[in-house]
Amino acid sequence: MEFGGYVLLTIVIVAIIYLITRIKIVPQAYVYVIERLGTFNSAKGTGLIFLWPFVDRIAQKVSIKERVVDFRPQSVITKDNVSMQIDTVVFYQVTNAKQYTYGVERPLSAIENLTATTLRNIIGGMELDATLTSRDNINTSITAILDEATDRWGIKVLKVELKNILPPREIQDAMERQMKAERERREKILQAEGEKKSQILVAEGEKESKILRAEADKQAAILKAEAEKQAMILRADAMREKKIRESEGDAMAIANVQNANAEALERLNQACPNENVLKYKAIEAFPKVADGNATKIIIPSEIQSIAGLAAGFKGVMEDQQGATKPQA
Repeated sequence: MEFGGYVLLTIVIVAIIYLITRIKIVPQAYVYVIERLGTFNSAKGTGLIFLWPFVDRIAQKVSIKERVVDFRPQSVITKDNVSMQIDTVVFYQVTNAKQYTYGVERPLSAIENLTATTLRNIIGGMELDATLTSRDNINTSITAILDEATDRWGIKVLKVELKNILPPREIQDAMERQMKAERERREKILQAEGEKKSQILVAEGEKESKILRAEADKQAAILKAEAEKQAMILRADAMREKKIRESEGDAMAIANVQNANAEALERLNQACPNENVLKYKAIEAFPKVADGNATKIIIPSEIQSIAGLAAGFKGVMEDQQGATKPQA
């Protein structure tokens, strides 16, 4: 092969190698900004791309992943003239590769300066206590302002966080003393609340105890009254039973006496007594009649005659005994 042929072959091989090098692969989460003849041509996403020789070039490889940047502490002054250091953390993402490439020189520096000025404006309108207790509000405000300002740069600010708020040393000492005093105050309040609850519980316990004792005394009195009532009822029942039994005994005794008298009369009647026997029985019954409580006694005429006969007989007997006595 002649020299010209080698040169041609070399040129072809070099051209093929050059063309191969113009084939690019865009990785995941990246966008390549392509310029043609020095001006923006396109923004290529993930995949295989071909760059025209001598006219196309990759102006910038832009990552569209979410990024986190920690800016150095910024000196700010609160509304009540307290100087402090605040460092921020910004979470952002590139949403437009063309605007990000051509929108602003050094985007991170621009975001840092914009964050610092926004932070000074917000903190300058707040007092120290509000600054320390309103982190969420400050984060939300800074995020909204930065997101609106960076739209034209193809950047979306997702979130801004205040990482540290560092007041001066004397302010920190004062805050520590304040926190200590606040803790002591809360401790005293808790102790007072505990003592109050303890006294309330003791009082409630005493109240419940008195109520229970009163209920117990009441129940005891009721039971005692019930017992006395039952005892009285039992005594009354015993007395009534006693009287009933005594009455039944008296009735039985009277019935027995009456039965005996009736039996005696029946036997006397069966014996067919004569008149003299009946008069004798009447005389035997006379002392019992006379032994009663009546002031007047009606004596049958037969008994009166017998009594007179007996009295006359007794007088004759006494006269005879007087006559027979010797004379003194």
